[in-house]
This record gives sequence, structure tokens and C-alpha cells, in this order.
Amino acid sequence: METVVFALLNGVIYGLLLFMLSSGLTLIFSMMGVLNFAHASFYMLGAYFAYTLMEGSNFWIALFIAPVLVGLAGMVVERYGLRKVHARGHVAELLFTFGLAYLIDEVVKIFWGRTAVNYKVPELLDFPLFTLYGAQYPAYRIFILLVAILMLVALWYLLRRTRAGLIIQAALTHPHMVGHLGHNVPMIFMMVFGAGCALAGLAGVIGGNYFITDPAMAVQMGPIVFVVVVVGGLGSLEGAFIAAMLIGLLQTSAVSINASLADIFGFLGLAGTSEVGGITIASMAPMLPFLLLVLVLMVRPTGLMGDREV
Repeated sequence: METVVFALLNGVIYGLLLFMLSSGLTLIFSMMGVLNFAHASFYMLGAYFAYTLMEGSNFWIALFIAPVLVGLAGMVVERYGLRKVHARGHVAELLFTFGLAYLIDEVVKIFWGRTAVNYKVPELLDFPLFTLYGAQYPAYRIFILLVAILMLVALWYLLRRTRAGLIIQAALTHPHMVGHLGHNVPMIFMMVFGAGCALAGLAGVIGGNYFITDPAMAVQMGPIVFVVVVVGGLGSLEGAFIAAMLIGLLQTSAVSINASLADIFGFLGLAGTSEVGGITIASMAPMLPFLLLVLVLMVRPTGLMGDREV
């Protein structure tokens, strides 16, 4: 029972962090049709900006300033880079964002080095919040939970209940009509791209000290973010949320299972094969999201809640 409870808690928190990161990519794709390969790099920039700001101020200032800086960087990229290649089709966009990811990776190595930086959890949240089954649960994980839920509610309210959200959704389906009504559609696209990057930066701020802040963090998180977006359905925020929670719970639950394939599939004769029988479910946890991706695309090519085929 103890293992199940902690796996559920950690899975929900990890899933919400994945949604925070993938929601920005989903927002950009649903608005602009751009699948941003550099999205995880903006996540990395958020962590590094927060680390730098904490050296001269504190975590709470970095929590607000770092995502803004990442969002501004995203707006500059859209205005002076992506907008120029947008007219040349999706292949040009993919190549541009793919190259941008490598460029950001090299810039990070130049300014912050190739090794991990000492980005710590703030002292105010560095304590056990409660004790469960004799084990102490960190307060910072619950903070991640609260920030992710707040971001989810704010994003839903912005898109569904505000005038700005109505304009954004209208610009997606009828950009020319929105332009004729006096709205600057290119400016809307630039702000949406910046907002998506800012969400990735926010995930970096609160996730960088939860995991490790190093130049490899974008490569580690990049593939899993695209799995979330594709499984949920391209352009669907609701689908991204469901997929993120599924993957978060799936991975954290698998990590806590020490049973081997020989134990589970012994009736197939695998127990006698040391190479296969010695593989544990926990060691297979990193590949489970990609297995879920394959299964979902086989059954439903549009993803769980999408309407566009991958």
C-alpha cells in the first residue's frame, strides 16, 4: 500500500510537470501549426535563467522573471526567425527549430559550462511537509503540484472565458476575418509563441532543481514532451493533460516494480533465458511512454483527443 500511494503522488506531480512543459508546445501547434523542436531548449533556458537570477536575488523573483525572459526570447525568435521561414512550409520550420535547439544548447555550454550547476531548492520549501508511512514527503513536490494546477486553471480560463482567448481561438480558424476586424494577427501569433515558450520556461524554473540542471536536460525531456503531445492529440490541451498524467503515472509506477520479466511471463519459458529473464519492469520504465505512443497510434492515429493525424 505504501508503494502504491507514493507512486500515485509522484506520478501525479511528474505528470503535471510534463503537462506544464507540453502545454506550451500544444498551444503553439494549435495556433500556428508549428511543431517546435526547440521547445525543450526553452525549458532548459528557464532553469538556467532562474539559477542565474537566484545568485543575485532569490527563487521567488526568479520564478516570475525567468519565464518572462524566456517568453521574450521566444517572441524574438518568432518575429525575426520563424516568421521568415513560415511561408516556406513545415519542412523549413522543422529545420529552423531543429537548428535552433542545437544553437541554444551550444550557447548554454558557452555561458554556464558543460557540467551541472548547483541549482538548489529554495530554503523556504526545503523541508518535509508531512510524514506518510514513516517516510517524509518534501514540501517542494507539493509546491510543484500547486503551481501546475494554478497554471492549468489560468490557461483554461484565459482560452475559454476571456476576450483575449476568443481572439486567439478565432485567429486559429479565421485569421483573415480577425485581421479585417482590426486585430494584428502576426502580433497575436508572436505573443502566442512567446507564451508557449514562457510556459516551458516556467516548467524549467520549478523542474530544474527537482531534477538536474545541466546541458543534457533538453535532450532528456525533449522526446517525452513530443510523446505527450502526440499521444494526447496534436493541438489538444485536454489530450495533452490526459496523456501527461497517464505517462507520469505509468513511469513512476513502473519504477517501483522490482519484478522481472521472468516472474511475470514465466509461463512462456522466458524464465530460463538469463538475458531476458533478468530484465525488470523498473529498468523498462523509460521505454514505456514510447510503447504507449506506438499502441495509441496503432489504434487512433489522431491521438486520444486530437483531430489531426500524425
